[in-house]
Amino acid sequence: VAIDDLARLFAGALPQAPVLLDAGCGQGKSFKHLQRVFAPSRLLGTDADPHSLDLSAAEAKRLGIEVELSGGDCASLPYPDASIDVLFCHQTFHHLVEQEKALAEFYRVLRPGGYLLFAESTQAYIDTWVIRWFFRHPMHVQKSAEGYLHMLRMQGFAFGPDNVSYPYLWWSRAKDFGLLERLGLRKPPPVGERDETLVNVVARKPLEHA
Repeated sequence: VAIDDLARLFAGALPQAPVLLDAGCGQGKSFKHLQRVFAPSRLLGTDADPHSLDLSAAEAKRLGIEVELSGGDCASLPYPDASIDVLFCHQTFHHLVEQEKALAEFYRVLRPGGYLLFAESTQAYIDTWVIRWFFRHPMHVQKSAEGYLHMLRMQGFAFGPDNVSYPYLWWSRAKDFGLLERLGLRKPPPVGERDETLVNVVARKPLEHA
């Protein structure tokens, strides 16, 4: 769902045969969707957890997709400067303590004109009883949607309103899981009148940094 939403947020055509990095690839569940939407010439994946990398390797083999996997933290990526065309970061950032360092690394490895596909849960979702009950997160670094957008801008990434979306999916609303709306008893509040639970951004590294 996030990949299809991000694809529609591009201002123009999608990059052709990009070198694509899935940063925080987890179990590799995004590989087939990234392959379908972007048809990368090289698909890379990195994760700090060795077990997750094993699962990613098994998933890539099952799908018959060639993926180059590397272990490492997002705050210290094992890739050269300006070597990536598209960097996909899905539901990874709220796990990271060194968010600013990770974002600087994303900026470093992206080529000028390259794209960061950023899809993240916000503090409004992470700081709820159901998430606190089942998961542990570094709560002191959680941000609102605007907080994440500000951080991207401060790093130097460029994007406009048309490159941002605020999905309001039922599972992200831990107070009632959107039950009344699914029953047709009310309409969801519009953007600007609710606490955003998710934010998707297609942000670009400016070409003048060549």
